[in-house]
Amino acid sequence: MPIYLPATTATTIDSLTPRQIVAELDRYVIGQAQAKRAVAIALRNRIRRQKLPAELAEEVAPKNILMIGPTGVGKTEIARRLARLAQSPFIKVEASKFTEVGYVGRDVESMVRDLVQLAVDMVREERRVEVREKAEANAEERLLDLLLPPPPPVRTGGAPDPEAARAAREAGARTRERFREQLRSGALDGRVVEVAVREKSFPSFEIIAGSSMDEIDINMKDMLPGLFQGRSRKRRMKVPDAADYLRQEEEQKLVDMESVSRAAVERVQQAGIIFIDEIDKIAGREGAHGPDVSREGVQRDILPIVEGTTVNTKHGMVRTDHILFIAAGAFHLAKPADLIPELQGRFPIRVELEPLETADFVRILTEPRGALVTQYMALLATEGIDLHLTDDAVHRIAEFASTVNERSENIGARRLHTVMEKLLDEISFEAPDMLDKRVVIDAAYVDRMLADIVRNEDLSRYVL
Repeated sequence: MPIYLPATTATTIDSLTPRQIVAELDRYVIGQAQAKRAVAIALRNRIRRQKLPAELAEEVAPKNILMIGPTGVGKTEIARRLARLAQSPFIKVEASKFTEVGYVGRDVESMVRDLVQLAVDMVREERRVEVREKAEANAEERLLDLLLPPPPPVRTGGAPDPEAARAAREAGARTRERFREQLRSGALDGRVVEVAVREKSFPSFEIIAGSSMDEIDINMKDMLPGLFQGRSRKRRMKVPDAADYLRQEEEQKLVDMESVSRAAVERVQQAGIIFIDEIDKIAGREGAHGPDVSREGVQRDILPIVEGTTVNTKHGMVRTDHILFIAAGAFHLAKPADLIPELQGRFPIRVELEPLETADFVRILTEPRGALVTQYMALLATEGIDLHLTDDAVHRIAEFASTVNERSENIGARRLHTVMEKLLDEISFEAPDMLDKRVVIDAAYVDRMLADIVRNEDLSRYVL
């Protein structure tokens, strides 16, 4: 799910130097200095490009990056954290999920359509934050109308009485202000009001055009606006729920979706980041048989997207010329040279990520924001457990993770999750019933819980 940063972040991003970008990434990802350096330069070049004259800026293409390294060493996390830092639309796709045109599977252009939809959601949320104050004020007035309907006109002998009408209006205004104060203080939270709720309109659906899955959303409400407006029905709800519903409805009215779509498309074109994972899985040459038959075809379909083309989306035409592409793969069985030459040329920056060692695991367990040890301490604290891991215990956990990675499949930092789960299995199960709420885990406890499993290679492959 995307993280929405405040609009003021843009000026901060412009002032970030590559060194500061690397320092920010260091807070979340351990090691991999070369990869961080490459993405920091790529982000800074994007900021530099925006300051160039329009004609020259159009000629400056992004320097796409190819990350090479085993699973679990931080490839995806570096790209994801970079996108959050830059407040850029970001999407991760797996190259192995796409198929060549003419085969059953996802069309490569869908990655751009998905990115645009994500950008629309980002911009819409930002606009909602901008209009929230006005929407809350409008919603409050509508809620007061429901709580305090306007009084009937005062008549004298069949004709309206101006003086009585003025006095009634003043009395009504005073009553309304009293209700407003009560509403803001929460005194009316127990009241129930009837709100006109609009039912869902006719659903969107996808069509198949030609021989490929174009995934073009056809919204019947947009095509036939008078036919599927959605009927309203009265629904009883408490005042806080009604206030929340009316605020959302007012936000939708105040946000101009046409301008949202335009801004989203522009943001994708100028700041979008697409992370293509498992690109080594489609590294194949002509003459392959069986399931490998469309590998080179997928590469050729991805090529124009990376080179720069125009993709038709339901929010408008999107140019991919300045989208930053970051590809990644383990390249155990294949090598970057197995990609077609044209695609190789579109990823001029190549960085090799280092396998993680014991010292890296120690840092991963303790240093980043939301480190694994911090997570488990916080989780068990909800049960009243004061969990503490000694330094030697953390080092032993790192050694066990490193040993298992060497003996079986190397899954990098993900191994720490399985090791920690096995280590804390007994405490996590017994936590609600434990009388002694302070738990100290030392190296001896780690050895007792994990040594037998690690010693038995077959069992370690099964359990860890």
